[in-house]
Amino acid sequence: MDRCVKQRVSRSVESFRLPRYDQLPAMGLYLEQVTKYISDQLSALAGVEITSSMISNYVKKGLVDKPVRKQYSRSQIAYLMYIAVIKTALSMEDIGLTVRIQKASYSEQIAYDYFCSELENVLEFVFGLKNDIAVIGVEETDEKIMLRNTIITVAHKVYLNALFAELRRQDEENLHS
Repeated sequence: MDRCVKQRVSRSVESFRLPRYDQLPAMGLYLEQVTKYISDQLSALAGVEITSSMISNYVKKGLVDKPVRKQYSRSQIAYLMYIAVIKTALSMEDIGLTVRIQKASYSEQIAYDYFCSELENVLEFVFGLKNDIAVIGVEETDEKIMLRNTIITVAHKVYLNALFAELRRQDEENLHS
């Protein structure tokens, strides 16, 4: 595999940043708006997607609170962002367990912002943009270690999805030249 392939793949997450909790929409969004918003935010992550029907299922399963007057709040959007990313590595049952653990351990804002920072941190390492994974936060709790390991799994999956997509694109290009 040539170096250009790896560089193109790495560029896909080079400037990837998730909005922090206080940057998420403050006013309620309708289902289609939430779907578009989250999809736009996660578009750099190959293989990570969310649809309106997925969101409806997460609400039915109790992973996300029901919308109020058909509108989703900042809190619900944060949980949906988390679920959209983590579902590539965990079952719905295990996601439900992680949400319950989070609710017992950390506020939504602290948990979501930590998730964002850790995801960006690990993606940069896995995609070869930095040489090691930074330590985020001051304490190493079992909850943080579990989340980091889940994110490492997700990051490797996203990397492989991006790499194979680029290899297929290159293969296709070579066939037509």
